[in-house]
Amino acid sequence: MTHPTALLTDQDLLDEVLRVAAAADCHLTCAPDVTALRAAWHTAPLLVLDPAAVVACLDAGLPRRPGVLVVHGGDPPWSPAVALGADGVLELPVEARALVAALTDLGEGPPSDRGRVVSFIGGRGGAGASTLAIACGREAVLTGGEAMLVDCDPLGGGIDLALGTESTKGARWPGVHATGGRVPMSALRAALPTTGNLSVLACDRAAPDPDPAAVAAVLDAGRRAGCTVICDLPRFPTSAASAALDRTDLTILVVPAEVRATAAASRVATRLLTTGRTLRLVVRGPSPGNLRPSEMADVIGVPLLTSMRAEPGLAEVLERGRFPRNPKGPLATAARAVLKELHP
Repeated sequence: MTHPTALLTDQDLLDEVLRVAAAADCHLTCAPDVTALRAAWHTAPLLVLDPAAVVACLDAGLPRRPGVLVVHGGDPPWSPAVALGADGVLELPVEARALVAALTDLGEGPPSDRGRVVSFIGGRGGAGASTLAIACGREAVLTGGEAMLVDCDPLGGGIDLALGTESTKGARWPGVHATGGRVPMSALRAALPTTGNLSVLACDRAAPDPDPAAVAAVLDAGRRAGCTVICDLPRFPTSAASAALDRTDLTILVVPAEVRATAAASRVATRLLTTGRTLRLVVRGPSPGNLRPSEMADVIGVPLLTSMRAEPGLAEVLERGRFPRNPKGPLATAARAVLKELHP
């Protein structure tokens, strides 16, 4: 048996473990007795036992092995669990989150070290942060990687409108739930609408704000799976935005080359820098007053990553529900600069 295997004689614990396995999108094999469990003892990646099963395994002379979790309903069998070499003793449903995490990690394999999170914030309203975030997602999948675009701005109108995917079937916030604080990336791939190889999690225009715990779970799932996660965040602090920023490797502040926008962006940057974010500036031209990007970076106090000229015809194609596909255009070029900074 290569699936995680359980021997549970307590019906209440069995029901709870099966519920947790379903939430983790993990196939769990249930052994009827110790004899059947013996065949899986050395091959199952994880064994889940209740107190009676632990005693039965000891009586049968099964050897100690890693990857054994003991679950109980309030009376922990410490001595038998130690004798069997159990990795953990969990009370259910109180500690269901730990079991969800263990089963989720099994289903997804070892965590990837390539997963990264980049967040985009506008220095003022209409700065173009959402548009650059979409371009970054598009460029990420063009390189052969996996990318997920996560909309955390409940007042932004829905990032799916800018992509022209508002009619595509699939989950939006708050249709994504994080049972036990975890969500499998496989479940997100199956549930979210996609455009090309870019998964999109947009805000529902008639629903409440994204739940911070769900935002954290989605970003963690993408990181574990080696995905490039692109977050579109509001300028005003929300609990969901804070949850995203806590998991962000690189924050991009997008600012039009204007005096008033520079002043507004300085306030936004001050708030972000006080929490120790890795922050970079992208300046969007043209500048009515001939402001230089380097001057703006000095005033705002954020290192300049790149500047970009206006994308020809951008407003018109966005209004028609399309997105520019010019690989040599300013948006694509700026997006590649962001990805190079994110994946040096």
